[in-house]
Amino acid sequence: MLSGVIVALVSIPISMGYAQIAGLPPVYGLYGSVLPILLFGLLTSSPQFVVGVDAMPAVMTGAAITGMGLTLGTPDAMEMAAVLAMCTAAWFVLFWLVKAGRVVKYISSPVMGGFISGVGATIILMQVPKLFGGAPGTGELPALLVNIAEQLGAFHPLSCVLGAATVALMLIAKRFAPRFPMAALLLALGVVLTAVFHVDRLGVALLPTVERGLPPLRIPSLALLQGRAGDAATASLTIALVVMAQTLLASNNYALRYRYQIDTRRELLAYAGAELMAGLVGCCPVNGSVSRSGMADQFGVKSQLMSVTASLVMVLVLLFGTPLLRYLPVPVLTGIVIAALIGILEIKMARGLWTASRREFFIFLAAFFGVLLLGTMGGVIVGVLLSFFAVVVRAVVPPRAMLGTLSGHEGFYDLSRTRGACPIAGTVLYRFSGNLFFANIGDFENDIECAVTDETKQVIVDGRGIANIDITAADRVRLLEERLRERGVRLYLTEHVGAVNDQLRQYGAGDLIRRGCVRQTVELALRDAGLEPPYPLHHCNVPSDETGSEQFAEFEWLFGADADRKLDEMARSIAEEFAAIESATLSDAEAHAGFAHPGIFDEDTLLDRIELRLEQLAEAGELRHERLAALEARLEQQRHLVEQRLSERDPLAARLLRHRRERLRNRMKAQSPELYARIRAHWDKE
Repeated sequence: MLSGVIVALVSIPISMGYAQIAGLPPVYGLYGSVLPILLFGLLTSSPQFVVGVDAMPAVMTGAAITGMGLTLGTPDAMEMAAVLAMCTAAWFVLFWLVKAGRVVKYISSPVMGGFISGVGATIILMQVPKLFGGAPGTGELPALLVNIAEQLGAFHPLSCVLGAATVALMLIAKRFAPRFPMAALLLALGVVLTAVFHVDRLGVALLPTVERGLPPLRIPSLALLQGRAGDAATASLTIALVVMAQTLLASNNYALRYRYQIDTRRELLAYAGAELMAGLVGCCPVNGSVSRSGMADQFGVKSQLMSVTASLVMVLVLLFGTPLLRYLPVPVLTGIVIAALIGILEIKMARGLWTASRREFFIFLAAFFGVLLLGTMGGVIVGVLLSFFAVVVRAVVPPRAMLGTLSGHEGFYDLSRTRGACPIAGTVLYRFSGNLFFANIGDFENDIECAVTDETKQVIVDGRGIANIDITAADRVRLLEERLRERGVRLYLTEHVGAVNDQLRQYGAGDLIRRGCVRQTVELALRDAGLEPPYPLHHCNVPSDETGSEQFAEFEWLFGADADRKLDEMARSIAEEFAAIESATLSDAEAHAGFAHPGIFDEDTLLDRIELRLEQLAEAGELRHERLAALEARLEQQRHLVEQRLSERDPLAARLLRHRRERLRNRMKAQSPELYARIRAHWDKE
């Protein structure tokens, strides 16, 4: 209930500002914060999501009304805003009937993040002139920049100070006191500035008078649709799609975070009800509010009693508090709106994408600039196209790798990612992690043919990622097998799902199965080729211990180029825990440091690095030498267990491991005889 009060107070300036963006009087923002939020709270399956008059549908409504040749703020424009809300409700009912909520899963996060950021940036640019006493703009980026330049002639210093200070205080509060209702406080301060210091007499614009009383309910006239029905249908469909995509993605994000389920169809009905109520009170379409939901989440909301309370508080404001709202300076209201809009810009996502995936980052930018340069509708089209483009790119260019074996380890390993992995003699072992079809079969063929040499006797495809093959790919695989067979090389397809074999027969490539080119596992294909473990290796130059290189296959698989650094971090953390807790076992130290137990070779390498870190702690005076020797002895016991497990799996690897350890001990004896003597004494004692 407390969160509902805060959400209502915060919604007052934000909703009034967004209503003006849609071309409505500010009071309609308050109207849209009563019945729509109440009905949504009663219907939704989300216990914490909030709706209200929000940025994107407001700006889309304003743009649509302007595009129909109506002037914002006129009676016809106000009527059209309500009509668009009713049409949006009808679209949501249709979405519910056809289960359209499923389409959201086809819109990627970078596309949605770029789209939301583009809409937020567009509205910010629209509102910037109001910060310094000018008039807001409309249109796309070029028109908005021109409007800002033109409005500089109306620059009012005091308005600029009030607007800029409001934005700054909102952002500071969000950073250092996110639970503090700064918007409500600034709203009150704005009223005080007008009532006590009369900033309006100094040229600061105030909100127009807000009428007292609850909104009347009425069905808007459909006469305005004559000659505009197509435009209204398109605009309301666009609004409905954007609201559905953004709100379902955001509400599902909360559901995943707090481990509950969202009923997608029920959500569509809840939004249909909210849009219907918005149209009946004359407001523009409403939307799930990411900023207000985030504020409610900060207060730990887990019940829609919050929405019911917010609705009731707004009723009290409309009945008794509207006289105070006419004292609110426009720059303060605009500053609150702009600060809220800055919060929806996905800057953190853009930074993460730049680091993790440049391709995803440029998709984000394309969606962002699509909205800025082409408008909201253009941004929707760009976003949909980019989503499908991303799907196609991933399908066409799946992960591929050449594989080999690793001494002491079962299975097969990526040669480019695992130090010490070696190719099997006379064998090309190729992993293809995607479906085979006309767009990527060329890469499949090229990878294999480039890997085949005069020494190659068999090519084995690890196709565990292949769940489907089309007729073009099946025919090309058959031709590839014929070319390789003419060169004395056998081709095997393995590990794929059984349905692929059915498709091969259907597409006329069943002779691959009859000739034994299709095997269930890689091991069966190797056995058919006359190879049994341990497999003969081809020109395997494993780095020796003299160079300081070590095997840690699982870490390389997990972290790639960062494996060495990550292993050092793990060793430091475990060593410090191991040294600090008197009775701790090595497993206890690993668990306390937050690391999972590594594989055999990884564990041996880890023990060496833990030992090195313990020696560093002793040299720095942070660990007694007696304690160091005891810990070293316990590490040696763990090494014996590692060696025993490795001997059972790979005797040759175990002998290499013992030889390596003996060299390390001799090196320690030569470089630190006193330390070696202390550790040796503990070994003998144990």
